[in-house]
Amino acid sequence: MSEQESFFSHLVELRDRLVKSLVVVLVLFAVCFYFSGEIMKFLSLPLYQVLPAGSRPIFTDQAGAFFTLTKVSFMTAVLAALPWILYQAWSFVAPGLYEHERRFALPLIVSSVFFLLVGIAFAYTFVLPAAYRFFIMMSERTGAETLQDLQKYWDFTLAIFFGFGLTFEVPVVQMLLLKSGLVSIEQMKAARRYVVVAAFVIAAVLTPPDVISQFMLAVPLCLLYELGIVFGRFVKARSSAPATEEEPAEG
Repeated sequence: MSEQESFFSHLVELRDRLVKSLVVVLVLFAVCFYFSGEIMKFLSLPLYQVLPAGSRPIFTDQAGAFFTLTKVSFMTAVLAALPWILYQAWSFVAPGLYEHERRFALPLIVSSVFFLLVGIAFAYTFVLPAAYRFFIMMSERTGAETLQDLQKYWDFTLAIFFGFGLTFEVPVVQMLLLKSGLVSIEQMKAARRYVVVAAFVIAAVLTPPDVISQFMLAVPLCLLYELGIVFGRFVKARSSAPATEEEPAEG
C-alpha cells in the first residue's frame, strides 16, 4: 500500500469512528432528554438541601427551562458515552503503538475517566452544598429573599464540575510527565511547596470566595499530587523498556 493510500485509509477509519461516536452520543442524548426533568432534579439536590424552607428554584426566562434541559441532556449523554468514545479513540491509535506503549496507555485512559468521575462526584457531594450555603448566608445577611434561577445554577454547576473534574486529573498528568521523561520523581518532591501555593491559587479562582470551598479543592489537589508521586514510584519500579521492539502494526 502506498503512503497516499495509507493516509486516506486512516482518514476513512477516523471518519468512521467519529461517526460511530456521534451516533451513540445522539442516541443517548434522546434518552437523556426524555428523562431530563429527573436528571435536573437530581443535579439540583445540593441546591434544594440549602434553600430556605418553603422556597423553590425558578426560571427567569420563558425559554430557560428548555435550554437548560437541553444542555443537561447533552452533557449527560457525552459523559455516559465517554467510555465508548475513548474506546473508538483507542482502537484508532493502538495499532500504531509499541507494545509497552499500549500497556501504559490503556490504564492511563481508564484512570483519567476514573479521576474525572471522582472529581465530579466530589464537587456534587461536598462543594456545591457548601458553595450555595455560603451564597444564601450572604443573601440573608442583607435581609433579602433568596431566589435561585435554575439556568444560572446549571451554568455554575457545569463550571464547578469541569473545574474539579479537570483538577482531579493531576495524577494522570504526573504519569504522562514521568513517562515522557520531562520530570523525575525527585523533581516532583522538590516542587511540593510550589504545588501547595498553586493549589490554593487554583482553588481561589475556581471556587466561591469562602475559605471552606477553597480548602475543599486545595487540600484534595495536594493529596492527589502526593498520590501521583506514589503512582510514579510504582510505575518507575515496574517499567522496564525493552532493548528492541517490533515496529508498530500498520493500520
